[in-house]
Amino acid sequence: MIGMFAISCAGHDNGQMYVIIKEDADFVYLADGKNKKLDNPKRKKRKHIQLVKAGTNEALEQKLKEGMTVYDEEIKRAIKLRMNHE
Repeated sequence: MIGMFAISCAGHDNGQMYVIIKEDADFVYLADGKNKKLDNPKRKKRKHIQLVKAGTNEALEQKLKEGMTVYDEEIKRAIKLRMNHE
């Protein structure tokens, strides 16, 4: 799931789009490059997000999976491009 887009389904950020940057057994860690940055991601339970299946950013996904350096601007731009395609 790392590198996929996700929409928050619960909480004060309901409807906000994020990129999954890390995951563990119960939680995913989300960043949007603006309010929630890579150095302080949002922790959310898996059941409180909805994955966006279409329109993943393969380059960003590959960088996250390989542990390469990713910048907040890249995440912010990927979300902006994804929102413009809807």
